[in-house]
Amino acid sequence: MMKLSYLVLMKVSFVYILTCSDNSYYTGITSNLAKRWEQHQSGYYKECYTYTRRPLKLSFYAEFSDIRIALEWEKKIKKWSRAKKKALIDGDFEALPNLSKKNFKR
Repeated sequence: MMKLSYLVLMKVSFVYILTCSDNSYYTGITSNLAKRWEQHQSGYYKECYTYTRRPLKLSFYAEFSDIRIALEWEKKIKKWSRAKKKALIDGDFEALPNLSKKNFKR
């Protein structure tokens, strides 16, 4: 059991953001970024969000050694605003906390 747990932790996973031709963002997760990129670009999955939004641009990716953490980040990023995703893509990490704050009207 210990070996299986160790292997799960050691497999590399990627969380990525694609910029679509309509300027929307697609966030995904994969263990093989090059293969998944080719699948997106070629339209391998016709039901995929990106199929009708090609060509695509790989705008951001992060590598994780623990799939559980990668899944957490994918879920977080999918809930982010467009502005926050853009800040991540642009490497503007200082802006991320401010983009998390909600502007509630009184």
